[in-house]
Order: sequence, then structure tokens, then C-alpha cells
Amino acid sequence: MKKYTYTESKDTRSGFGAGLLEAGQKNENVVALCADLIGSLKMNDFIKAYPERFFQIGIAEANMMGIAAGLTIGGKIPFTGTFANFSTGRVYDQIRQSIAYSGKNVKICASHAGLTLGEDGATHQILEDIGLMKMLPGMTVINPCDYNQTKAATVALVDHEGPVYLRFGRPVVPNFTPADQKFEIGKAVMLNEGTDVTIIATGHLVWEAIQAGEELEKLGISAEIINIHTIKPLDEEAVLKSVTKTGCVVTAEEHNRLGGLGDSVAQLLAQKLPTPQEYVAVNDSFGESGTPAQLMEKYGLNAANIVNAVRKVITRK
Repeated sequence: MKKYTYTESKDTRSGFGAGLLEAGQKNENVVALCADLIGSLKMNDFIKAYPERFFQIGIAEANMMGIAAGLTIGGKIPFTGTFANFSTGRVYDQIRQSIAYSGKNVKICASHAGLTLGEDGATHQILEDIGLMKMLPGMTVINPCDYNQTKAATVALVDHEGPVYLRFGRPVVPNFTPADQKFEIGKAVMLNEGTDVTIIATGHLVWEAIQAGEELEKLGISAEIINIHTIKPLDEEAVLKSVTKTGCVVTAEEHNRLGGLGDSVAQLLAQKLPTPQEYVAVNDSFGESGTPAQLMEKYGLNAANIVNAVRKVITRK
């Protein structure tokens, strides 16, 4: 099994901030919009470099989506920024009607996703956003795992035509992927090859899956670990190839088990390769206040629960 190490932990939202600046350097049509959360979205460096390409909309998220859609008509590439809850649930109608329906080239960039928003609690956390966004026709949905991958994903959006939902988080997490990586939308990343079980993880759960793989190795279980950073379009070829070999799968995500990555994988397998599957996800509930670590522990989003899910699914092969 390949071992992964890291020298620092960084928040994925800072990866977005660094990527946004690089995206602005790459293409003069890149513009940024924010709903009164510049610091939280790490947009300061972009604003300092390109003040004339930044629009502070204020606490008016619906207006921000409409303005972003309008800017595309003039050839601009708008990146919107606010919390994931406000980027999706609060403005779903505007995204559906003004962006997705007409295929506008808007990049919806959403920080503080999932439980790890932490102490602000259930009203600010969102565990349904992946489902909301992936159901919109033509919407690409991306959920990178660390700082480097978030930065690379943000830069890659410049050359992608069409609406995108980019999801990232607040807490510091291990930064273990290559700084010079090439981010390919819709292409899964094989982290470790194995023969006994496939673990498919996204976002903050990727590092937990790696840790689970090391524990499973001690138990004599060979886990194949795949980082699915693009949930839509799903890399069906990678999933089917792996599960054909291993015969069972565990999906892991910081999202409601209904409507997330696990559902996408299950739908694919039900149609093409019926396979035993277990989920590591929030079990159809809202979150609550607590530190990110406390919440991940309470809701079972960690390496120990991935190990337990693997041991369970293997008995169903």
C-alpha cells in the first residue's frame, strides 16, 4: 500500500482563494462576486490584484446569482462566493432559472460546506447541497479533498464552459496531494490499488479513507481507495473497473447519505453491476453545534467508521 504523508494542514477555502487569484491571472475575463464574506472566502488577494474585477454584492445572494448570470452574456467568467448553505438552499430558484436552465458559465464557489462549519450549527451547515446541485441538468459538481486540489480545481474552471458548483470547507485538513497536479474534471484519482474492497471518498473524507486503508492493511484487508473529486459527471469507468475487481464498495462523504456521492455510485451499480455497498455519511439528519472534530466523530465521518463499514460490506460479498 502506498503511504501518504503531509507537512502541513491547510483549509480548502484558502486553496480556493489562491486558485481564484491564479485564475484571474490566467484570464482577464475572470471576475469575482461576494455576498459580504470576503475574509471567509479568502478573496482578498484577488481583490487587491484586480479591484476593478470584483463586485461586493452584500447580503443579497439571490441578486448575486442573477448578476453573475448577466455578466456571462458579456463574456465574463464570474466566480461567486459565499457559504454553501447560502450558495444553494437560499438561492436555488435563481440558480435553476437564471444559471442552469440557460447554461450560463457561472462558477458557484461554496465554502463552509458540511458539518465542519462547526459551532455555527445546523442553520448554517448544509448536508443537502450536493444533491441539490447534481439534480440540475448541465451542472458540474466538484468537491476537492485538500488545499492543493481545491486550488487546482479553481484554476481548471476557467477553461470549462458551463455552470459549476465547487464545494469546499472551513477547517484545516492534511494537504497531501501534489502542488503541481493537473486537475481533470470528471476523472477519478486512484490513491491505492487493492483487491478486497473499493473505498470511494470525496472531500474531507478522502484523508480519512487513506487512514482507514492503513488500518485495514493491518487486518489483512486490501483496500482500493479512489478520490472522487467530481461527483457529476461521475467517473463511471473508474468505479466499474474497481468494483468489478473487488466485489464490494464503501462510499464516504461529508453529506447526507441521501442525494450525495453514495447515491450516485449506487445508481450506477444498480444499473450496470449490482454490488454490496455501505455508506459512511450523515444518516438523514441535520447537524448541530460543535467543533469540526466533535461533529465528525459524533456523526461517524472518520476512519474508524470507514473500517467498520468495510468489515460489514465484505461479509455481504
